[in-house]
Order: sequence, then structure tokens, then C-alpha cells
Amino acid sequence: MSSTLLEIELNAILSASKDNIVITDGKGVVLRVSPNCEAVYGREASFLIGKSVRELEQESIFAPSITKRVLVEKKKLQIMQKTPTGRVVMATGLPVFDDNGTIIRVISFSHDLTEIQHLKEDYEELRTQMEVYQTEIQELREKELVPEDFVIKSQAIQMIWQLVERVAKSDASVVFLGESGVGKNVFARALHKGSEHRNGSFIEVNCGAIPETLFESEMFGYEPGSFTGAGKKGKAGLIELANNGTLFLDEVGELPLAVQAKLLKAIQEKTITRIGGVKPKTIDFRLIASTNQNLEHMVKKGQFREDLFYRLNVIPITIPPLRERKEDIATLAAFFLNQLNDKYETNKFFHAATIEGLLEYSWPGNVRELQNIIERLVITAETRTIYPEGLPSYIQGTSDHGHTNWVSSHHEEEGKSLKEALEAVEVRWLKRAYNQHKTTYEMADYLGMNQSTVVRKLKKYKIDAKSH
Repeated sequence: MSSTLLEIELNAILSASKDNIVITDGKGVVLRVSPNCEAVYGREASFLIGKSVRELEQESIFAPSITKRVLVEKKKLQIMQKTPTGRVVMATGLPVFDDNGTIIRVISFSHDLTEIQHLKEDYEELRTQMEVYQTEIQELREKELVPEDFVIKSQAIQMIWQLVERVAKSDASVVFLGESGVGKNVFARALHKGSEHRNGSFIEVNCGAIPETLFESEMFGYEPGSFTGAGKKGKAGLIELANNGTLFLDEVGELPLAVQAKLLKAIQEKTITRIGGVKPKTIDFRLIASTNQNLEHMVKKGQFREDLFYRLNVIPITIPPLRERKEDIATLAAFFLNQLNDKYETNKFFHAATIEGLLEYSWPGNVRELQNIIERLVITAETRTIYPEGLPSYIQGTSDHGHTNWVSSHHEEEGKSLKEALEAVEVRWLKRAYNQHKTTYEMADYLGMNQSTVVRKLKKYKIDAKSH
């Protein structure tokens, strides 16, 4: 057969193929491409021909290059690619050897999986939503009254919430203890909503933000003309505004000693007198405080009044940091995501590997840090799916437990088939559940699947099954 006829036949095959075909020589230089390359890779055939696949990979046209990997490993390979046109393709590379075993050609076929990928994302979104709905239904069954801005998942938080419900019905002073960002103000508001004072105002006072020179006027108010610069109409203080409601002293450990005595008198007597006033006013309020400091140690050091400490410390409630209740992370992340989707009118959802990355991080900033990170991801993610690549670099690093993070695992899966990569992720999740929970029922609840499915998959991957 003449070379001209072979040329015609080869061009006909390239033109007729629904897959994108790229043929290179043994050094990775592009010799031929099918006409549909422009739709897939955003470049005309004339641009690609004569270029090295290494050069095209650096320009993110072939990302990653299947041909380059075939030349290195000298065998048939299959990988996923994301093209400059936004398509997701499965690329298969085939080496062609001469009689001496040298690669003289590499033929790659790229099958467009964009629609399939979209369906997969829709499925992942639906699955995530179903898990959230199941969690919400379970929580509603277990608790009759939970505020809509409240998330309960871990046993520790469930116990704290039960205590808050019991304490809310009394007038006893409560102090919430815990690190910054654990949600002390959220529990304080929940306590107010469950109390007899719920129809009154919830007055939150940041004790560290009021200068000592302004404390008395801010807390007790003043009468008209009582001092230079005072308003002509006077002003009600924060304590007075809490009448028939709740006074929440946030970060009470920041109060200067000089103002603690004045505050104690108002708390004990439930009366205040405005600056420049002569007639005391009776105030009825529920007292709640919070701090991230050890008040008992401060008392011993003379930094906090002992009588004020005992007045506040009637019912202390300690909220554990997020790193000690890992099971709350995914639920809180989904909760914040739902809020932010409403706020920014988006419809984004997490990729499973993103949740995996969030679970590996130690969260020194606790719930507040998690909320800020979720907002950052929602704003910056270019696609509906929030991929782990969007996580801050310090979260992508090695976890505090010393385990290999999801990033290294992600790179290990490059070059594998889609099925192999998905199985690898599934195995990691199963092993994590196996290490963190005692029974397959608890594992099933953690993974959001049936207990029988967990047992079957443990057997499939030869992971030792636990008692049922």
C-alpha cells in the first residue's frame, strides 16, 4: 500500500474518532492530533504539532501529560486530566516499540468525561445533603428544643447541652470556660433563650474592650450634664439595658481590679445608680459570664477578686476545644456551608477529600477558625465542588498526629485509574473509622452508611472486623 493511501486512511481515522487522539515520536514530540483537539484542549492542531509534551505540560495544556509518563514507565497507563477548556478527560497512553524494544511512538486517547464528572458531583452533593438531613433528623429526635443556630453531634457537646437545658430554668449564675473560639457566646445565647428571661434583651459586654476610664459610664449610665461631655439626654448603662433579660460578661477575666468591686456590688444588690444620679434603680437580670483564663489561678495571684469569683462561679461549664471533639468538625463544616450558601447565593459543596483535610487539622482557633476557613473556601472556590486544593497550606500540611496527610495520598493516586483512586480513598476512610470507633455500628454512623455495608467493605479490603 502506498504511503499516500496510508496517509489518507490515518487522517480518516483521526477525523472519525470521537476520542481525541495524539500521536508523538519516541521523544514526546507531537506528530499528529485529531481535529477535535481544539474543543478538548483549546488549541488548534497546528499549534500542537511539533511541540514537546513536556512543554505543553508546563503550559498546563496537557495536565498532567500521559505521554511523558508512558515514556518514563514504558507501559500502558491511564490517568485523569483537566484541560484548559474546563473539561475532565480520561487519557489512555499506549507505547509503540520497535524490534529493539525502544519506544518509537506514543498514542494517547482522551475520552471526555465532563458530563460524567458533573453527574458525579451532583451525586456527591446529594449524598452530602442526605447525610446532613439524616444527622438533623436524629438530632431532632434526641432533643426537643435546639436553637436553629446550634450544632450538636459529639457526646461531649450533647452532655453540655443537656446541662445547659437544666441550668437555664434556674436563676443561678453560670460561667462558660474554654479556649477562644470554642463557642462560649453561642452557649450563652442558648442559655438565655431557654431561661425565664428569654423575652428580655440579651446584653453582651466584651469586658476586654471597654477602657477602664469609660467602664462606669458604659455599665451604669449617666444623667444629663453629669460630667464634661455627657449627653444632654443622659444614657442608660448596659446593666440597665439588661433589665428583665440577660447580662453576658464575655471574657470577664479581662476586667481591671478597680472596676470589679463596682460590678460586684451591682450584681449582688441588683441595683444601679447612674453617674450624677441620686436614686438607685432596681434591675432584674440573669447573669452569665465567660472566660478563656483560669480565674481560680488569677484569684491566687491577686489578679481577680475572690468574692466576685465565687459570685460568678456558681455553675461552671467547660466547653472542650474542637480538636478534642473531631466528630463535630464535618457537621459544623456542613452547617456553616449551608449558611454561607444562603448568604452568598451559591450552591457549593465539599469534595470528600476536603472534609478529610479538615478532619486532619488540629484547629487551634477552634470553631471560629473553622467558620472563617469555610467562608474563605466558599468565596474563593471557582467551581461548585470545593476541592482540597483550596485549603490553606498550613491545613494541607502533616496532621498533628503525624499521619501522612491527604496531599501526599492525593499525589500517590496520580497515574491510577479512577476506580483504583476511589478505592484508595474508601480504604483510608474505613481505616480511620476503624481506629476511632469500637463497633461497626459506630463506624456506620461515622461514615454515613449502613452497618451491613461497613461489614461487607471491611471484609472486601481485609480490614479486621469489630464486634457488631
